[in-house]
Amino acid sequence: MGRSGDLPRGLMERYKAGEDGWPDDAGCSILHVDMDAFYASVELRTRPELRERPVVVAGGSVRGVVLAANYPARKFGVRSAMPAARARKLCPQAIFLPPSPGTYAEVSRAVMAAFREVTPLVEPLSLDEAFLDVGGALKRLRMTPGEIGQALRARVRAEHEITCSVGVAPTKFVAKLASGLAKPDGMVVVPRGEVLDFLHPLPVSALWGVGEKTAERLRAVGLERVGDVAATPLARLRRTLGVAAAEHLYALAQGHDDRGVEPEVAEKSIGAEETFEIDQADRGVVRRELLRLSERTAASLRKRGLRGRTVSIKVRFGDFTTITRSRTLPVATDVTQEIYRTAGQLLDEQTPPGAIRLIGVRVEQLGDDAGEQLALDAPERGWREADAAADEARGRFGHAAVHPASLLGERPQWTNIVEQKPDRGKG
Repeated sequence: MGRSGDLPRGLMERYKAGEDGWPDDAGCSILHVDMDAFYASVELRTRPELRERPVVVAGGSVRGVVLAANYPARKFGVRSAMPAARARKLCPQAIFLPPSPGTYAEVSRAVMAAFREVTPLVEPLSLDEAFLDVGGALKRLRMTPGEIGQALRARVRAEHEITCSVGVAPTKFVAKLASGLAKPDGMVVVPRGEVLDFLHPLPVSALWGVGEKTAERLRAVGLERVGDVAATPLARLRRTLGVAAAEHLYALAQGHDDRGVEPEVAEKSIGAEETFEIDQADRGVVRRELLRLSERTAASLRKRGLRGRTVSIKVRFGDFTTITRSRTLPVATDVTQEIYRTAGQLLDEQTPPGAIRLIGVRVEQLGDDAGEQLALDAPERGWREADAAADEARGRFGHAAVHPASLLGERPQWTNIVEQKPDRGKG
């Protein structure tokens, strides 16, 4: 959704917090807090001289993607998930910085911990954003939701030298919209009694689940604004969009969203993937990268105290054809070599020949690490102990401290390994 040009004049000024305060926040117990240009902001803490210049954080040089762009770069049309090559064309004067994943995770953990000091009802959506339900904390803190939002903004700035934007509203959908419209470094409060006044002037693209194609279909039948959707008979919407989509969008347009903040949502899968800068026909090279991805995936499982039974690989060929292959194990695992062996078998036995552009590993059917089921012929000490020792070494000396010997040689060109967000299902 456009943040300014497509909005009625004065709409945001009505709801945005300023020096004189903000609208009535009674009954607005849901906060959505979103870090501003998170990766770029973290990098600029040590490069303050670049704050006013366009800065892009991206992996690789040819097929890398933009992970974040600061606001001066966004003025040129640079956006996250855009190919880095396109970003360079849009903004040749931009400074490109490599990502620092460990630092982002460290800052995220500290920020989320600060949120949990306010309320246990924190639902992280990614490293840089989360929902908070502060309804139960208002009396204890003797603060209103807006005051809590402002206090969190001040704390994030003081402790981490980055900024965040906050949406305060009675529902998750409206709170997330509000935080987006508050950017950068602002707060928007939508009073309980003014939800429809806030929603109805917005473009239909503001509705959760409306992508470019759905927006085009709605506009084709004369539905430009959220208010148009709300005023349309449900039967007509069903004919245009189908039953499920129509009912979902109609409810949102009426301001209805009964989803609660869910702090404990079970992860459904964990994985990592990589895009090569040069398509790789050498399966030996692909296998080494498969081992690297298996190592990262297994370490993520162990860190979360999880094991999984199904190992899957994702393969994208040079012509962008993409396939997935999976195999379910008799016993859940978090062991690097078991995941890698299964992934390697899937690559060798179920993947057709051809140059590979992207390779990924994912472990599914996750459950808590409830102890190991031993096989009769299992060695007394083996890969699990090796993984535990490697985890301890990395914890003390950094991620690069320990790797399998086969990964110590020169790497092929690649963009970046991306540890995918854990799949938590749709909420």
